[in-house]
Amino acid sequence: MNDKEKTAKLNELIQNSDNVVFFGGAGVSTESGIPDFRSVDGLYHQKYDYPPETILSHTFYNEHPREFFRFYYEKILLPGRKAQPNKAHRKLAEWEQQGKLKAVITQNIDGLHQAAGSRNVLELHGSVLRNYCEECGEFYGVDFMLENCGNGEIPVCPKCGGRVKPDVVLYEEGLNAEILNRSVEAIAHADVLIIGGTSLVVYPAAGLIDYYRGNKLVLVNKSATSRDAQADLVISAPIGEVFGSLD
Repeated sequence: MNDKEKTAKLNELIQNSDNVVFFGGAGVSTESGIPDFRSVDGLYHQKYDYPPETILSHTFYNEHPREFFRFYYEKILLPGRKAQPNKAHRKLAEWEQQGKLKAVITQNIDGLHQAAGSRNVLELHGSVLRNYCEECGEFYGVDFMLENCGNGEIPVCPKCGGRVKPDVVLYEEGLNAEILNRSVEAIAHADVLIIGGTSLVVYPAAGLIDYYRGNKLVLVNKSATSRDAQADLVISAPIGEVFGSLD
């Protein structure tokens, strides 16, 4: 099939189902101006004293908090500050409102799915919109972090003086068990499973595909993935571009 035929096939699958589940990664948000990790302009290609996966680890966060927050502010908070949902986010929200989409499972931490109107969003890696004091548990929004962790400043809780941590899953930290279980449940019972904007290399999230039991597995990603051979439909194009052309 050519690209036009593949898009038509995806449109048909969506229109004939009321149990679609979407599982997405960084590529869903790149069209909103948020960099991914592995592209030419991604975080892995930025110039820092340490590689991103080291900076974004639990150990580094504890041992070098100023460097952690400098990177977090410059490379995660600032790019996301003005980001708006793109065609992919909006189409997913539209499908949910139509009763077709049952869940969005995302590896992203930017909150753009909710901004587009999606309600059943399972955030495997947490969200920059939530931050909490490690001492008293008080929660703070993203504006608090933007105001208090620039230039390597360590954000401190105004109530107790404890350090405020982003509610995101760092390397070396485990995923939230409840979110993971709900994701497995949604995928296991899906009619159509669409995986988009992810290279499927980050585990355990990438392993969720193995829980799908159906025969309508769709992969939409700019580059090839290791799971393309087992998919029923593969579309190699930007996801916003693809979803924007659907009914």
